[in-house]
Amino acid sequence: MEFDSIQSALRGAGVDAWLFYDHHHRDPLAAAILGLPDHGLVSRRWYYVIPAQGEPRKLVHRIESGKLDSLPGTKGVYSSWQELETGLDAMLGPWRRIAMQYSPNNAIMYVSMVDAGTVELLRSMGKEIVSSADLVSRFQAVLTEEQIDSHYAAQKLLDDILTEGFQTIGSRARSATPATEYEMMVWFQEAMRRAGLTADHGPNVSINANSSDSHYEPTAESSRPIQSGAFLLIDIWARVNRPGTCWYDITWTGAVNREPTEQERVIFAVVRDARDAAIDTVRSAFTDGGHPVSGFEADDAARSVIRNAGYGQYFTHRTGHNIGTELHGSGAHLDNLETHDERRILPFTCFSVEPGIYLPEFGVRSEVNMITSKDNAVVTGRIQRELMRV
Repeated sequence: MEFDSIQSALRGAGVDAWLFYDHHHRDPLAAAILGLPDHGLVSRRWYYVIPAQGEPRKLVHRIESGKLDSLPGTKGVYSSWQELETGLDAMLGPWRRIAMQYSPNNAIMYVSMVDAGTVELLRSMGKEIVSSADLVSRFQAVLTEEQIDSHYAAQKLLDDILTEGFQTIGSRARSATPATEYEMMVWFQEAMRRAGLTADHGPNVSINANSSDSHYEPTAESSRPIQSGAFLLIDIWARVNRPGTCWYDITWTGAVNREPTEQERVIFAVVRDARDAAIDTVRSAFTDGGHPVSGFEADDAARSVIRNAGYGQYFTHRTGHNIGTELHGSGAHLDNLETHDERRILPFTCFSVEPGIYLPEFGVRSEVNMITSKDNAVVTGRIQRELMRV
């Protein structure tokens, strides 16, 4: 736990304290930020408060009184609900403005872990509950130098695997036994394993109408053969197979054993330009004096390109997501569709940029990853400039 840094961040945000609360592992963010194990019994409520100044405090149930012993601070215990409320009131007594894993109106649901009843209880004690969303980004999404290096290691390996996969698909399509979507998904999984990479599921290997399903996962029973003439989308992600590494997540598209049609070229060009508009929005913010940029602003930049081209209704998801040691991380997403993400894109964070247009007959998505520093934002892998001929 970065205790001193958390206190400094609280003072900078004008927040009196950050209150962590959990029951039955409902808040994995709390465990991650505090450095608690994400396993073991949590059958009773616990509370841990870090003030902007002073010593942290704990409140735990008597039958799980050791639950927070790994953390610094004084400890209070309770058994009855009356003791809990009295103890919580006393524990928080000096502080009024308190951050929690809460989002007004559940606007940023990724950090909205605290139940309404707990918020109501604290408000009845005269507390103002504010969102910890930006604090979570700072202490969960900012990458270490080693994690950034691990992202680039995954990038180099996965880019090569994708190139070999495209070659395999093209060769099989020109043979008497074209590979199916499912067979290629398994092929990629095995190639990643041999390279020392891991992924929790996928990848998405999809052709024609299936490529319009942005979360398509082929199965052995229903997948289609990737024959000459098909339109192909591959969305693939992985990280180096050791704890604490950062993911790499990309999507490429192309036509199998033929030149792309004019319609496919047009759709790809719109998606490409939308992707580049989001990239430029973020890059400009970091290189032009480092002025703050929020996730929704990058989404607006991409979405306006697609909307102005007349395809707005076919862009059905956010422009990008934070990437860290989880594929969909806890930092700012590039989103002004599913949420209005006002969280700032912080230095030393990673995220995808992946606009798409999904027509009934085929879908195009172009996905790259970016990593920011104090004064720059860069794309970390290869950038698709035109549709492939596979």
